[in-house]
Amino acid sequence: MATPVTENQILDALRPIEDPDFKRNIVDLGFVKNIKIEGSKVAFDIELTTPACPIKAEFERAAHEYVSALEGVSDVDVTMTSNTRQATSSIKEKVVLPGVKNILAVASGKGGVGKSTTALNIALSMQQNGAQVGLLDADVYGPSLPLLTGVSGRPATTSNQRIIPLEGYGLKLMSMGFFVTDDSPVIWRGPMVHGLIKQFLTDVAWGELDYLIIDLPPGTGDAALTLTQLAPLSGAVIVTTANDLSLIDARKGLQMFNKVSVPVLGIVENMSYFTPPELPDKKYYLFGRDGGKRVADELGVRFLGEVPIDPHMADYGDRGEPIIVVSPDSDTARAFEEISGTVVRRLSTLAADNSGLTDTDITWAS
Repeated sequence: MATPVTENQILDALRPIEDPDFKRNIVDLGFVKNIKIEGSKVAFDIELTTPACPIKAEFERAAHEYVSALEGVSDVDVTMTSNTRQATSSIKEKVVLPGVKNILAVASGKGGVGKSTTALNIALSMQQNGAQVGLLDADVYGPSLPLLTGVSGRPATTSNQRIIPLEGYGLKLMSMGFFVTDDSPVIWRGPMVHGLIKQFLTDVAWGELDYLIIDLPPGTGDAALTLTQLAPLSGAVIVTTANDLSLIDARKGLQMFNKVSVPVLGIVENMSYFTPPELPDKKYYLFGRDGGKRVADELGVRFLGEVPIDPHMADYGDRGEPIIVVSPDSDTARAFEEISGTVVRRLSTLAADNSGLTDTDITWAS
């Protein structure tokens, strides 16, 4: 009769599995939990720092393979779980959003670069990978979320007058566009904008969220400044195109976040190139080449990637059908998936670093 496997043997078998962000193995990181041994049957959990981890399937496969190879083991049950760590803010004036673990700002220095589309597809990628996600369209003057998602209607309120977000594609959604008609202009001054933004943050019943994505208004005006000062932002992503004008404004956006001590996770270059269907190996860089990467290198932040132009994107947006949902195998959808994966991993690393889990020498500009 074979000698039963021990817990230490199981842990030793799992040590070769390294988290690429923390640069340490999953055993030393404390990710392996609830080991159960019943004769030749072994079961355990792997608790990751985000449910949207893009490599959780790889972890599960490797863990099953390594433990199954142990002598005396006939059956292995690996359960993938998650515990999203909450980012911390050092600024006491920030509002508190109970139940919301991480808040990500998606910003641009100017309009027309695809910031709202980027915010929506990053949020959807997180949701499709298992996270609870909310999306706040904070552009009070030109809200686009109702059009991009096809969601409409006036939100209801709870008995204590909290606003209940609408839902679409598995996301909790809030936008000024749900409260105004298409032909009614929004004419508000700075103090009114400040009050509305604060209400969207504090009076919306977001519930339990792993990530709240805030689609900031373009530029660095009243609404954007209010959000960076009030919201306990875990990090920010800046969206630009490769042309010089957009890049100049992207620099201004990065400086705004630096002033309020919000880590910029990186720069996304949207509408980077176009590939004709009949020439799948050809890339036409319509707005210039490598502009986003150049600015990222210059400013010491990560370049998150290029998002190609999809000729169907405008039609998808007009129909309220996000590309990551209706065309998940397209190059554009895959680019958003990769960017989202990088973002959640960097948010996890930052939250863990702040809590003392990781080494202090993690380089955020890498």
